[in-house]
Amino acid sequence: MAYDKKLGGLVYSTDQGRMCPGCKNPVDKCSCSKDAPIDAGDGIVRVKRETKGRKGKGVSLVTGVALAKPELKKLTTELKARCGCGGTLKNGVIEIQGDKRDVIVEILKKKGFQVKLAGG
Repeated sequence: MAYDKKLGGLVYSTDQGRMCPGCKNPVDKCSCSKDAPIDAGDGIVRVKRETKGRKGKGVSLVTGVALAKPELKKLTTELKARCGCGGTLKNGVIEIQGDKRDVIVEILKKKGFQVKLAGG
């Protein structure tokens, strides 16, 4: 077993694997992340294109989606399938490879989200 002095608790168990520092449960059975409130922000989903830190390759970023993590994963999977490209979900931000902003905006509007194109 390993202890983290900053967190003051168990971070890894040979029986359970990685442990959540908040609820002290195994990560796959974490109860604190499921109960976390969803920050809706201003209620507007913003879609922008970004190339920064990606060696010039552009990605479409979708931010401000007020969904719980499982629903956000489903939405990410659907967007990737409908756009015909790869992508990921990082810290509540959906990243879709390529400049697919028009397709993403259309899909999100059909789902009932208020969507804006952000950035230049």
